[in-house]
Amino acid sequence: MKAKKIAVLMTAAAVLAGTFVMGGCGTGGSSSSGDEVVIYSNADDEAVEAMKKTLDENGYEGQYLFQTFGTSELGGKVMAEGTNIEADMITLSTFYIDAAQEEQQMFQPLDFDYTLLNSADQKDYCAPITSQEGTIIVNTEVMKENNLDMPKSLKDLTKPEYKDLISVTDIKSSSTAWLLIQALVSAYGEDGAKDVLSGIYENAGAHIESSGSAPLKKVRAGEVAIGFGLRQQAVADKADGLPVDFVDPTEGNFSLTESVAVVDKGEDTNPLAQEMAECIITKGRSELQKYYPNAIYEGETTDAANSSAYPKTFPEPLTVELLEKHQELSESCK
Repeated sequence: MKAKKIAVLMTAAAVLAGTFVMGGCGTGGSSSSGDEVVIYSNADDEAVEAMKKTLDENGYEGQYLFQTFGTSELGGKVMAEGTNIEADMITLSTFYIDAAQEEQQMFQPLDFDYTLLNSADQKDYCAPITSQEGTIIVNTEVMKENNLDMPKSLKDLTKPEYKDLISVTDIKSSSTAWLLIQALVSAYGEDGAKDVLSGIYENAGAHIESSGSAPLKKVRAGEVAIGFGLRQQAVADKADGLPVDFVDPTEGNFSLTESVAVVDKGEDTNPLAQEMAECIITKGRSELQKYYPNAIYEGETTDAANSSAYPKTFPEPLTVELLEKHQELSESCK
């Protein structure tokens, strides 16, 4: 059964696109081996740059190597390679880290303390770096040119007036689409979600994308009027003066977290990995919150100007098995 479950997890990976105890951060150079810490990450560019800035400013410049992957690619590597993976430290969607830990016990307990706002999410082997929400994204100029009403909900995206003017991501390729499907299932149940999603796919037509950032890029370029994507990216575009705005859907702004974990390589574990993980969490969250404003840790707050209107959490734990179930639901709607 375990082998079968690992196969399921790898298959899903292949198709998916505070109160802190401070200490240790910023000491740098304590590794007896002197080896650079290899960090594998699926994070967006903004998050990677925030983590690099934090590490550099706290004494770790030149002591690490960052390599970025798509979510599906890195999830697949983690499940396939386990502790044989080259990386010393990983940042990845939390549900993948949970699955890898359950099946392979591949991550060390973190050796620093932290307290999450939601204590139910507290784990000893990983700590969240970001929380990312989904929302409806619009090009205000294209909306005006086509005399379109501003949508208020995901269900509104099934209206005939939006035919061929919507871009969404396929959940088989990207976790961004999972935020949309979570909202639909939570609001309308599985049968109702199928009805709404079928209508959205019908209106999207050729604009069902394999990349999570593609809908935003098409909205930016004016190729479509409406997309579904990550909220913080739309907020940034609007602040930069682009003709981009966002509408928090009444079904809810659902979120996914990405977390940091240290690979347990026994005696070969690079001790700097633990130090850097601690540094990112205890020193880097203020920088990360500039781009990903959701409060995660005790003592943090979400800037009111950046707060979503309808923050919600899916009623079931987010697992690779649930992802696969929602992928099947999505396929039935095409």
